Amino acid sequence: MSYLPSSPDLTNIAAMLGKYPRRGILLFKLLEDIKSSCSPLNRSMRELIITYTSGLNQCDFCYNTHKAVSEQLGINEKVFDQLKTDIDSAQVDERLKPVLRYVKKLTLTPDRITQADAQQIFAAGWDENVFLDVIFLCAVVNCMNRFVSGLGF
Repeated sequence: MSYLPSSPDLTNIAAMLGKYPRRGILLFKLLEDIKSSCSPLNRSMRELIITYTSGLNQCDFCYNTHKAVSEQLGINEKVFDQLKTDIDSAQVDERLKPVLRYVKKLTLTPDRITQADAQQIFAAGWDENVFLDVIFLCAVVNCMNRFVSGLGF
């Protein structure tokens, strides 16, 4: 159910965009571009980042939607509970752990990001393209989570 007085029957983003096509369309195009890019981050890694970010934002709609996609891509559902408590002991690719720590910090305390945080991603073997993909993905997901939550979905 949406918070829009004229459209309380809207229950998802697709319905909202059907009624208001200019609203949010650029965000979706950007997200789709990032999700389909030729990044060294494969689709399951990108979905994991999207799901994790949505969980950090307590956006249940996006979290549950992307968690289901992540599981279809082979990510064990237990990973998400592990990430909530401790990234370092979570059963994910070791090279993703600094990425996930960066995403967490950028989402929850963006004013505390430092060069050292970025350097951990490079030290794990990722290049600047991955670093930029992570930042764009995190930023767009944060925006989309607020878009969805703000509309009441």
